[in-house]
This record gives sequence, C-alpha cells and structure tokens, in this order.
Amino acid sequence: MKSLLLLVLISICRADHHSDNYTLDPNRVIHIQAENAPRLLVEAEQDKVFSHRGGNVTLPCRFYRDPTAFGSGTHKIRIKWTKLTSDYLKEVDVFVSMGYHKKTYGSYQGRVFLKRESENDASLVITGLSLEDYGRYKCEVIEGLDDDTAVVALDLQGVLFPYFPRLGRYNLNFHEAQQACLDQDAVIASFDQLYDAWRGGLDWCNAGWLSDGSVQYPITKPREPCGGQNTVPGVRNYGFWDKDKSRYDVFCFTSNFNGRFYYLIHPTKLTYDEAVQACLNDGAQIAKVGQMFAAWKLLGYDRCDAGWLADGSVRYPISRPRRRCSPAEAAVRFVGFPDKKHKLYGVYCFRAYN
Repeated sequence: MKSLLLLVLISICRADHHSDNYTLDPNRVIHIQAENAPRLLVEAEQDKVFSHRGGNVTLPCRFYRDPTAFGSGTHKIRIKWTKLTSDYLKEVDVFVSMGYHKKTYGSYQGRVFLKRESENDASLVITGLSLEDYGRYKCEVIEGLDDDTAVVALDLQGVLFPYFPRLGRYNLNFHEAQQACLDQDAVIASFDQLYDAWRGGLDWCNAGWLSDGSVQYPITKPREPCGGQNTVPGVRNYGFWDKDKSRYDVFCFTSNFNGRFYYLIHPTKLTYDEAVQACLNDGAQIAKVGQMFAAWKLLGYDRCDAGWLADGSVRYPISRPRRRCSPAEAAVRFVGFPDKKHKLYGVYCFRAYN
C-alpha cells in the first residue's frame, strides 16, 4: 500500500514539473480531425457570377483536402467541369483536367482553362462568352474514392423579349421557337430570365415557350383575359406541352453585341427589299429584332421612326417616352408585319465589328 501511494505521488510531481517547464505557443494551430469528417471538400466562393456576351468570366471553385489521407502531392486529383441542363439526369461536359492531361469539349474548345492561382484552385475561366453559355455549372474534384462538388450559376446581362413570327400568335412548336430566337440574334429564354423580367415590370398576356420546355407568361396587372382580374400578379404557368405538336409564342433572350445598331438616313421610304439593299449598300445588314431590343435596353437607344427589321416586322425603340412616341412607357413599339412589296418605311441596320 505504501509502495502504491509513493508511485502516485511521484507521478503527480512529474506532471507538475512538466507543466512548469512547458509554455504553449499562442500562435500554434492544433487541428482535430473528426472521425467521419470529409477528407475532400469543394466550395465556390460565389454561387452566382455575372457577365455579358463577348466578355470573360471566372467560375470560382476551390478544394480542401486532408494531406494525412492523400499525401502532399496533387498530381492524382481530377477536376471536371460540366454544365447542368433542365434535365437533371443530363450534363454537358465542359472541361476535364488530371495532372498534365487536359480536355475541352464542344463549343468550349479554345475558350476555357483552369485559373490555378494556387494549388487548390479549380476555378474555370471562360472567354468570349456566348448567349448559350448562360446557365449552371458544376465543379467536381475527385481523388481516389473521394469526391465533392460545388455549383456556380453564370448570369448574363441582357434583355428578354416576347416574339411571334409573321404567321401570327401561337404558331411555333418548341423547335421552331428555338430557331426563331436564333434568327433574331437571341436564344430561347430560361424561367429565371422570365422571372427577372417580370420583376422588372414585364407584362405580357400571351403564353410562350421557355428553354425547359414549359409554357408560361408574366402578368403584373391582373385582368380578365389574362388569368382573371382577381388573381395575384405573377408568372403564369401552362405546364409542359408536346414539343412537336403544341404551338405558342416564345420568350427570347439577348445580350450585348459587338457592332453598331443604327437607323439609316435615307432620302426616301423603302419597301422591304429596298431596305435590305440599302443596308448592304451602307456596308451593313438589316438589323434583327434582338439587336433592336439590346440597343434599346442596354444602350438606351431612342428613335421615333418606324423601320424595317430582318424578320419583315416594323418597330421602333423608345427609351424616353413622349407624346406621339410611346407616351406611357419606354418600350420597343411594334407596328406589325406590313406588306413587304407595297408598304414603305425606314430601316434599321447593323454593322458588326471585326
């Protein structure tokens, strides 16, 4: 018993002696690894980034790894970027990197690369942005059996506009709607773009296709022909319809352009064919609907002269409302689809910069 007591006393003395001679470094960081903590973590510093057509953008992504689990080298890390689609089971490959091996896919070839500001930087740089680049991107980092992901949304500055062809309203199936937007220097809009336009005051009582295949329309002033007078403002949803057989209008989206949009000063009014030739004679082309909307919304273009556009419609952009020129609101005013051979108007042209 005395021997046991003596051993305990010696242990206490040794412990006290050790604490007296040990000073804890205040700058020392002690890492405590939880038993089930992830060994690989991927994060995006921003969940949304903004840019415009023709610009460059960086989609942020960083990864953090446990060196005790993987070792100090990063040569076995695989970084993969994909673009998410409205069909959540499908993704579009964008870029893959593993060590010195790199591969770019589709329309992204020659336009994307990793930023690599640091060893754990997986951020993707996209140059020469197009309208089709808009959307949500997934950054995936894989090492061995461990992987993690982060999602970043790329938003583009631009303008949404409703569109229907010369045939009249509700004449486009989904595929024709996609092409109609492309023909007007635009792409079919997403729901988020329509929702943002509605929040900005867009009120349109005709249903149109969106990029996810749904048919919707924005109402800020409820009224009987548009869902009922006693309903609340909002984006009305018709749901998903047959992309081949169902016919509606379409909502298009466009962004900044690299060129000059202008009203051609000409001594006389013109038929449609004369308008096309007049722009060609001026070293330009007859402008498209999307180019007029972009000039109006993004550049504040204002002209109270009705003019031909490439689709055969006649319109004019008003950014400063005044008497006889859209007195109630700033808007692109729509005159119609006049007879191309007999009706005479001015013309809007577009000259692209090289």
